[in-house]
Amino acid sequence: MKSIKIIGAGLAGSEAALVAADMGVKVFLYEMRPKKMTPAHSSGKPAELVCSNTFKSRELYSASGLLKKELEILGSKLIRFAYECQLPGGKALALDRWCFSSKVEKAIRKHPNIEFINEEVQEIPDGIVIIASGPLTSEPLSESIAKLIGDDYLYFYDAQSPIVDGDTIDYSKMYFKDRFGYEDDAYLNAPMNREEYMRFWEALVNAKIHKPKEFEKDITYFEACLPIEVMAKRGPETLLYGPLRPTGLEDPRTGKLPYAVVQLRREDKEGKAWNLVGFQTQLKIGEQKRVFRMIPGLEKAEFLRYGAIHRNTYINSPDLLLPTLQLKNEPRIFFAGQITGTEGYVPAIAGGHLAGLNAALMALGFEPLKPPKHTMIGSLIYYITSPKKNFQPMNANFGIVMDVPKMSRDKRKVFIVERSLREIGEFKDKISSILNEAVHHR
Repeated sequence: MKSIKIIGAGLAGSEAALVAADMGVKVFLYEMRPKKMTPAHSSGKPAELVCSNTFKSRELYSASGLLKKELEILGSKLIRFAYECQLPGGKALALDRWCFSSKVEKAIRKHPNIEFINEEVQEIPDGIVIIASGPLTSEPLSESIAKLIGDDYLYFYDAQSPIVDGDTIDYSKMYFKDRFGYEDDAYLNAPMNREEYMRFWEALVNAKIHKPKEFEKDITYFEACLPIEVMAKRGPETLLYGPLRPTGLEDPRTGKLPYAVVQLRREDKEGKAWNLVGFQTQLKIGEQKRVFRMIPGLEKAEFLRYGAIHRNTYINSPDLLLPTLQLKNEPRIFFAGQITGTEGYVPAIAGGHLAGLNAALMALGFEPLKPPKHTMIGSLIYYITSPKKNFQPMNANFGIVMDVPKMSRDKRKVFIVERSLREIGEFKDKISSILNEAVHHR
């Protein structure tokens, strides 16, 4: 049986493994956890969600919703598992973390074509390889990759939000409401008047942060995931246009719009754990307790997880990768996931799906495929593999879709979605034709 090796069982690696294995290719999937943990993970399970527990919007006419639909059409198992593990989340696809990673683990371990190996890979192995080691790639493997690509890594830093114990929240000071009017029980809101907000802001901007280690001195944050204290230091009103914006969150008890609102999103169906939306942070643990307990309703809150900062690593993909996700100077090696410079959970799954498909095609003796250019998957892949200055990580958005005629915003969305679904359907048919040919020649 033809075989491939995959380094990393995160979202990208897990998706790649399941795609390739379903195509009849033997997969050796390597994951160093739990023998060697990262600063962000808490288990050895595949596809563990370490930051938010949401896959963003479920709406088809949003970029993230379209990306999920494309993956659904292509038969993504991780997207299927996500919907099977969804929690109330308004427009967002919020997940039960444990349910999701458990389903992924079960699918991987029971698949006859996948051998799941709990070992750290320090050197890039021979044969067809997918490197999906993620933004927290271990130092030995990072050194091996650096030698391989002959180029410097790019770094950015990202932080995770705290999670509080639902049994320690004072619900009398809060109310349930979704700012978009979808599932009101998905979000818990802590309103603040101006005096409360200013006291909170003063405490936040003066709170002590973790002293950076030597390798963290030159910190560059990804703008879409800034620590809340970094946002706050840009001015007293910054948070009022960001995570604490009150828009759409009138207090049903007064009928008035609060000055500021802290939103908490449920982490489980029972409401035993709540994530502070947009509160990714690098504050010291003691400071997190002090400052975040100033939020109305959280005066006695116990934290199930504190916010933390960690290094994210990605390669200079525009100079290094082909649109097939193959390394230009070593085509037997594919890269997938956040290490390529795609940002977010679902884009990582998309990269894993394409890399798994193409690595399996190569193993079966076929040419790897480029993704259809006008789909959201294709737009992401072409963004990270096209020449550009000052390359920065990118999440799914309509702004990166190519060849869109001038029209109103709403018509533009409809045009992009309809064209994308048509092209992804044709791409699926092309894959099916190739696989049928492979079966015929066996």
